[in-house]
Amino acid sequence: MITTDLNLVIETLKKDDVVAIPTETVYGLAGNAFKDSSVEKIFQLKERPAFNPLIVHIAKPELLDQVATSIPPNAQLLADAFWPGPLTLVLDKKDQILDRVTAGKSTVAVRVPNHPLTLKLLQELEFPLAAPSANPFGSISPTSAAHVDAYFNERLSLILDGGPCRNGLESTIIGFEDNRPLLYRHGALAINDIEKVVGKVEINTKNDQSPIAPGMLSRHYAPKTSTILSKNPVEALETFSNKKIGLLSLQKIELSNIEIYQEILSTDGNLKEAAKNLYAALHRLDQMNLDLIIVPYFPDTGLGKTINDRLQRAIQK
Repeated sequence: MITTDLNLVIETLKKDDVVAIPTETVYGLAGNAFKDSSVEKIFQLKERPAFNPLIVHIAKPELLDQVATSIPPNAQLLADAFWPGPLTLVLDKKDQILDRVTAGKSTVAVRVPNHPLTLKLLQELEFPLAAPSANPFGSISPTSAAHVDAYFNERLSLILDGGPCRNGLESTIIGFEDNRPLLYRHGALAINDIEKVVGKVEINTKNDQSPIAPGMLSRHYAPKTSTILSKNPVEALETFSNKKIGLLSLQKIELSNIEIYQEILSTDGNLKEAAKNLYAALHRLDQMNLDLIIVPYFPDTGLGKTINDRLQRAIQK
């Protein structure tokens, strides 16, 4: 059921059930991070492999020491600069954090989301929320309550409707080795903004065997429809002219004598707007019974790096 009744959601979470919540990034599938039964329901609903850790959401930066320990100076700098916001930090975990949440690792991924409804929800609870994206494992992330409902319908008791997600991409994930920052996942906070605060960040975003953080698997965020990235979309369209094709692009691509459905993410080429619209556009294309989705590469700068990362992981292998 889709609802705006915050009290109903609070009571449901206190009963160790799982609900969907809005964040500024994507909708999350949330449960009590301190309860085995709640965390297990999340894994079962998502059909998520046990080796893939979850992100813990807290109400404010001052609560970080409830879930993490030995916080590096650069982690504190980033928390001060970007929380609440689309940044997740991977830190040494407190003993009370369940091994199921961290996939048996000694670190925990944690963030303070920047959505007024979910911040209010977290402030009313006496426990943090474990909350991966509210979609079946590997599928396109949801950026609206309707997306979540289409995925889970009656299998999920409540979906807290907070409107469309204003960032539209998952949080950026940063870990640390001896205070040295490492990027584990490109996200809604561009890496160049992070580097302005802590200097050069090393990139380590792929791990298919034992990911330290969510979003590191090669195949992820994927539509059911076969998808290809192309440096020359017009040529690709001609190559597959016998197929029913959808085109996803930053700005309008003028086509002559080719009839296709085109999703345009930003009429003026704004990458922030494109990031916000990306998943919703992929959802629409995926529902059109297409043979193929063709996507040109995006400018490899700022949030364009994140968009390219997501699209590369969406390609059918």
